[in-house]
Amino acid sequence: MSLPCRSFKVRSSKLLTLSLACALSTLGMSTTVAWSGTLAATLQPPADDVATKKDEQTEPADSTKPAATKAPDRSRPTDPAKPSDPPKSERQLAEERKAREAARKRGEITFDDLKFNIEKGGKFENEMITPEIKELDKKVVKLRGFILPTSVFQQSGIKQFVLVRDNQECCFGPGAALYDCVIIEMAPGKTATFSTRVVSVKGKIEIDSESFQYPDGGHYAIYKMTAEEVR
Repeated sequence: MSLPCRSFKVRSSKLLTLSLACALSTLGMSTTVAWSGTLAATLQPPADDVATKKDEQTEPADSTKPAATKAPDRSRPTDPAKPSDPPKSERQLAEERKAREAARKRGEITFDDLKFNIEKGGKFENEMITPEIKELDKKVVKLRGFILPTSVFQQSGIKQFVLVRDNQECCFGPGAALYDCVIIEMAPGKTATFSTRVVSVKGKIEIDSESFQYPDGGHYAIYKMTAEEVR
């Protein structure tokens, strides 16, 4: 009689376990479904908000309503363009002319003293040289400028180079203004040392419209100087 009872207990235990598993599975499924429904209800916007947004999208623009104010665009300048330098007065211009005349008498000139009227890329004519420039021909002067880097191949012991108005290579070669460069030849026994800073060159300046021409025509320089010193 003990064996049937044991067998019954075993079968009863299996049935209890199976029933419990089914119950837990059913409970878990329902719990998951309930949780998912709650989450979906939480994430979904209220019906009133959805209707309001839909009405806003389909509602035609009302011309009587004030337009929405946009934030200013900070990426664009708001100030009008301003001139870089104010025009000089007659007194300032007169003082500058007086100072330049005094400097010329001391033998100190600038590239402005070598400037004449010529169109960019235009053909040079000897008639373009002004009487003021002709007065400087074959005179010993001091001229400040930059050594053109591409005109030298060493740092010291330089015998020849191009002196330009500024340190940009646009002051020499095709398309450059003829009055913005001077071909420098060092006097016998004199040399120069390359520098990226402004240098002062002292020597005899000359107008030479024959020596510095391209093979196919046109000038790349009309001024030359035999320099005694470069500082």
